[in-house]
Amino acid sequence: MLPFLPFTTSEPRQIAAAKNALAHIAESLDAKFSVRLWDGSTVPMGRDVRPNLVVAISGPGVIGSLLRRPTLDNFVRHYATGKIAIEGGDLMEFGDAARVDRSSKRLKSVNKGLLLRSALPFLLAPGERTETQHEFAGEQTGRVQEKRNNKDFIQFHYDLGNDFYKLFLDPEMQYSCGYFTDWNNGLEQAQRDKIDMICRKLRLQPGERMLDIGCGWGGLICHAAQKYGVIAHGVTLSQEQHDYTIEKVKRLGLEDRVTVELRDYNTLDGTYDKISSIGMYEHVGIANYPTYFRKIWSLLRDRGILLNHGITRRAKRQKGRFSRMRPEHKLVAKYIFPGGELDHIGHTVESLEATRFEVHDVENWREHYAQTTRFWCQRLSARKDEAIALVGPERYRLWVAYLASVSFAFTDGSLRIFQVVASKQASKGRAELPPTRADLYRAA
Repeated sequence: MLPFLPFTTSEPRQIAAAKNALAHIAESLDAKFSVRLWDGSTVPMGRDVRPNLVVAISGPGVIGSLLRRPTLDNFVRHYATGKIAIEGGDLMEFGDAARVDRSSKRLKSVNKGLLLRSALPFLLAPGERTETQHEFAGEQTGRVQEKRNNKDFIQFHYDLGNDFYKLFLDPEMQYSCGYFTDWNNGLEQAQRDKIDMICRKLRLQPGERMLDIGCGWGGLICHAAQKYGVIAHGVTLSQEQHDYTIEKVKRLGLEDRVTVELRDYNTLDGTYDKISSIGMYEHVGIANYPTYFRKIWSLLRDRGILLNHGITRRAKRQKGRFSRMRPEHKLVAKYIFPGGELDHIGHTVESLEATRFEVHDVENWREHYAQTTRFWCQRLSARKDEAIALVGPERYRLWVAYLASVSFAFTDGSLRIFQVVASKQASKGRAELPPTRADLYRAA
């Protein structure tokens, strides 16, 4: 609960104005949460609110600051530093209750003159300090190629420490979309099924050489070696992931079949039968796709298979609109995931074909990732105290908000995720794939 601040001579007027504005908005919004002001008073934002769901505002300076600078980044900084708090349940529960169908249309009936008059007592209210400690210091978008540093980007996101990721990931430390063969399955089962489906789509055979680009904590390469008998190699730019995977390989006794390097994929050489890239594509940058796919092409043998698994956005009618970076994307780059850039699936397929790959299968896992990130948000929220002890309250708030917002974005369809299976066709003739997909779904 936020501490109440001592009153000033202007504060009764501000309290009255805030209550008046919120009550008026509530008539149109009819949401299921309440807003608690800094004097302890609470305003329900609908007719049937849940008593435990509350947005708490620490002082009049919060409202004044947001009125003077009504940006998403300003709101997030107030949230990250605890000036705006969301209390009661986890953010998934709050989001489910707070989201109102056609809320933007409902709010069109709000009396703007009333809101303006209510805002006047706050315009000169001193703002509160909201400097955040956890943001990427360099060029965040990754679009300025001469300033792009993939290692810095990766380590900012992944090197928070393995103990932090253990709080919400499954035992295999899979930090990518699970695969729910039944919507009632838990996260652990979905991640086991995901790893195995990737191996099936690659049609792995004993003795084949497999490369996993951006191998994470080694779950896929270890499973592929144990169950499918391949010789697996992984590369990552995260020191934490590299060290964890080395220890895992030793623990499982797989040193003769699994290797891992702290290395950029673009510096690799050799030839592989199968290549996977799971959740790494988002780090590449759209301008670098030709280089990315040409490098993978050079590493695959003729008829070798690639599985590219990555998050995408919807295509736009106008290319300029698609390339424009929206405020929410800028925030993710600033606080969570610097250097990331999301393509649309049409351009991904086009890029593969332009590099002479033959595309065989494109599968959308959007709803699977909505469920996966929901689990992650709930699991991290359930271990709030441990998370704060590891990364501090600001990073904890940013991460649960990130996971919740991503889950809702996948649920609503503004984000998608696709697995694309393609093969290298360096010469004419058949690809080395079965005539149907039936083999993917046979019992093991």
